[in-house]
Amino acid sequence: MIVENNYTVKLSEIGKENKVTNKAILSYLEDIGGIHSNMAGTGVLDIPKTHLTWVLLEWKLQVIRRPKYSEKIKVTTWSRDAVKCYAYRDFEIYDMEGNIIAKAISKWVLIDIEKGSIVKVDNELLSKYEPEIDKTVFEGEKFEKIKEPEKYELDTEYQVKRADIDVNNHMHNLNYIDLAVEALPEDVYKQNEFNNIRITYKKEIKLGETVKCKYAFQDGKNIVAVKSEDEKILHAIIELY
Repeated sequence: MIVENNYTVKLSEIGKENKVTNKAILSYLEDIGGIHSNMAGTGVLDIPKTHLTWVLLEWKLQVIRRPKYSEKIKVTTWSRDAVKCYAYRDFEIYDMEGNIIAKAISKWVLIDIEKGSIVKVDNELLSKYEPEIDKTVFEGEKFEKIKEPEKYELDTEYQVKRADIDVNNHMHNLNYIDLAVEALPEDVYKQNEFNNIRITYKKEIKLGETVKCKYAFQDGKNIVAVKSEDEKILHAIIELY
């Protein structure tokens, strides 16, 4: 099943050159993924009944053309498959002429909120999503591990606020983009929006915690590692290029 929804780029969603930001693009993907989960009976409103919630582990986004303010777009998504405890979801964004302007994949895990444990995605659950097993936007994508830099150029700190917290009582996955942007050197930040993004989530961040965002430039890519204040825990690693 391919699910689609139309969006109009809002004033609050634009940045440089009046074009949509990466955070806004990811918000469209998050929204339509939620719509599909609601249709399958495992959405946010179903949590009190199912005691199950989806937790995001990985994003990969490629922007081909960045839409401008007030432009209308169509976003599509489908569930692809599940391997052991992991489920995969793909996305495509189209302009009104039918051109693909962005594409993305994501990796998820299902959590039992009462037990705090991972739940296997079985065939019965997956069938509710009517998956498109052989359809993927990045052929052969395996979510290869992002290599953490050995040395960093800059450090910034951030204390997590109430506005950062999502329905799972963790920092919202979209807000990691804000952490990465704040960690960029000024000359890098002044460049146009990066059209390729990888985010790997390792350990949730909770209200009141202070995190350290460490920046490095490695293999032609801007890398931001989000760590605990004492740097013993890696919360996430973000790749922008």
